[in-house]
Amino acid sequence: MAELRGSSLRGRLLRRLALLLALILLLGGLSGYWSARRAADTAYDRTLLASARAVADGLYSSDGQLKANVPYVALDTFAYDSAGRIYYQVLDPLGALVSGYEALPAPAPKVKRTDDYPALARFYDGVYREQEVRVVSLLQPVSEADLEGIAEIRVAETRGARERMARELLVGTLWRMGLLALTALGLVWLAVSLALRPLEQLRQAVAARASDDLQPLPEADLPRELGPLVDALNQFNARLRGLFERQAQFIAEAAHELRTPLAALKARLELGRRAEDAGEWRLALDEAAGSTERLTQLANQLLSLARIESGARAIAEGGAQRLELGAVARELGLALAPLAHGRGVALALEAEEAVWVDGEPTLLSELLCNLLDNALAHTPVGGNVILRVLAPAILEVEDDGPGIPAEEREKVFERFYRRSAGGTGAGLGLAIVGEICRAHRARISLEDGAAGGLRVRVEFPPAG
Repeated sequence: MAELRGSSLRGRLLRRLALLLALILLLGGLSGYWSARRAADTAYDRTLLASARAVADGLYSSDGQLKANVPYVALDTFAYDSAGRIYYQVLDPLGALVSGYEALPAPAPKVKRTDDYPALARFYDGVYREQEVRVVSLLQPVSEADLEGIAEIRVAETRGARERMARELLVGTLWRMGLLALTALGLVWLAVSLALRPLEQLRQAVAARASDDLQPLPEADLPRELGPLVDALNQFNARLRGLFERQAQFIAEAAHELRTPLAALKARLELGRRAEDAGEWRLALDEAAGSTERLTQLANQLLSLARIESGARAIAEGGAQRLELGAVARELGLALAPLAHGRGVALALEAEEAVWVDGEPTLLSELLCNLLDNALAHTPVGGNVILRVLAPAILEVEDDGPGIPAEEREKVFERFYRRSAGGTGAGLGLAIVGEICRAHRARISLEDGAAGGLRVRVEFPPAG
């Protein structure tokens, strides 16, 4: 059973948080990488410019020609880093090569002068000797007696050192962020475990209860979030306790109702056994047969009440069927027509249009059967019983009998209630009707009939 359960709340929370932190780590890593690239470019660009200035400081003129005395320190700035190589180039005011490497990439016209340094310098990327390089182009004014103009110094560096610096910065950032994420997950796991401790205590309290202990769960010292859960459990326990109490009361009442006719039946049979006259035996057997018939009817009604519970559960669980109420009434009316004829009562059905309801077929037939049987039993010879099916979802049974006084109309739906006017029934017919109406969420009412009898009106929720 344990493997069929879903994952724990703690595990779900940690997995989702880990996914969120991984996404943040990825975005942070990308942002950190570009930040590291910008930081490396800034640091190395400053060094490139310093090298270009050092080269510019060694410019001089001789015989009207620009010369360059490039100090070793100007190109030794990157000597500590073996990951990169330095290339330089000095061009005179006419663009002729004075010193350095040939064919260093020139800046594109769209490259603007940098505003980060007080110099006529431009930084740009290029390719030299099949290697990506970062280049600075520094314009250096030359004002000598025999030479005037603007010379250009280009210093290029391969990007290996920059990439390595960016990787080191990125790796360091990722390590710190990863460690922070793991620490956060650990702290969240600890916090969730502490937060779920009241739920575990509640589980232990429920598990430790006896099977018949349906008292409300204590709500003191519980987190506010567990309040609705405890309230729902307490409400469920209250409904369950009420159901058990009703079942116990019903069993006690049913036992009482069965005990009396069984005792009378036994006594009558004992008297018959002692009698010597065949007529008395016949009378005893006839009375025993009548008592047996009443006991059978009572047992059938008790079984009907038991079936209502299962039918109500089926309806609540979505097992209701869509039924045409007129068809159900017509079928049952035809089945009871011989009984009505034998009692001298006219049974009529009025159903003008199709009326659809969602219900349980057996329970609806039981409801109609009890209503019609009750109407036929209280209608005098020559009277009428009318069964009506009305839109949108209304069922009426009207008879010409004595009716029910207004003060007793609420009590007749109680189990084993017998009217003050007497009667031989067990007092379960209308009780069964009331239970079936509750199972179908239908409203039942008792009214005066047009001819002074009783009209029972049942209003169902329309289908769908």
